Amino acid sequence: MTEPTTLASWTRALRKQLDALGLDSIALCQTAGLDPLLMDDPNARYPVTATTRLWQLAVQASGDPAIGLRVSRFVSPTTFHALGYALVASGTLQEVFERIVRYHEVVSDVLAMDLRKTQERYEFRFSAVEGNPAPAAEAIDAFAAIYVRTCRNRLGRDYAPLAVYLQRPTPADPQPWHDVFRAPIVFCAKENLLAFACSDFDSRLEDGNPELAEHNETVLKRTLEQLKPMTWERRVRAAIEAQLPDGEPSAEYIAQNLHLSLRSLQRHLADEGFRYDLLLNQCRQNLAIQHMRDPKTSLSEIAYLLGFGDTSSFSRAFKRWTGQTPSQFRERLGR
Repeated sequence: MTEPTTLASWTRALRKQLDALGLDSIALCQTAGLDPLLMDDPNARYPVTATTRLWQLAVQASGDPAIGLRVSRFVSPTTFHALGYALVASGTLQEVFERIVRYHEVVSDVLAMDLRKTQERYEFRFSAVEGNPAPAAEAIDAFAAIYVRTCRNRLGRDYAPLAVYLQRPTPADPQPWHDVFRAPIVFCAKENLLAFACSDFDSRLEDGNPELAEHNETVLKRTLEQLKPMTWERRVRAAIEAQLPDGEPSAEYIAQNLHLSLRSLQRHLADEGFRYDLLLNQCRQNLAIQHMRDPKTSLSEIAYLLGFGDTSSFSRAFKRWTGQTPSQFRERLGR
């Protein structure tokens, strides 16, 4: 299994915190096995085991077990490149966290993330992927603080989540965590989870910019593609998306496009746990939501881009995917 990695520029925030404390951040990075010069390369990545060593060294050198909470002050949209700008341009906090879930691997692939809506609240989970080395507890603190700070940047500095659950051990002095989150905190929790009020997540943000968000999503998708191995599933998805404007592509057509027999295509996908008809449906659904977020794209254009014969066929499929008609979806976005 390939070791998970983290965007090198994200580690720069920790280095700034160490410098602010008067510590030798360069020496600490080198001791941890990290090349400090890579932090200026927007595409460079560090192995998570090395960044975890840096967090451990940072706690030892500073004597501050809450150092992860303080690092969030040195994080800006540029820290996470296109993802940071896409979050700033999102129209609701729900969109913010949906994008975090979709594109978090651009920053680090050590965590699995999930956003769920219950009747009472939104729940955002972020925990180590099974089989991966666990990130430092201080790194988890930093991510949690960054997520809450992101909400405050959009809703005001007094904003607080409903509750915070952290898997980390209970600190000797939990006050710094209460000062940062200003919410009930559960330590030694089964999972890392932030709970938010539905009304806060569903309300429109005044400074949302769908066009800017969409532009940065294009960059993020390209970055994700570069990070992932070229599997048959990825090849088939790319072929489907390229063909859709000319009509719904059959499995036979895609197999021919990839210089395979139909049986070979089906076998390759099955080996990776996929089926052609499900991939086709997923591609259409993902592209539909992407296009629907752009108010300049008409329903007839979207139907064409997704290979539907007419807008009514697209509308029926969209209702099946989302539980909403296209007009209901756009009305909610408009609100």
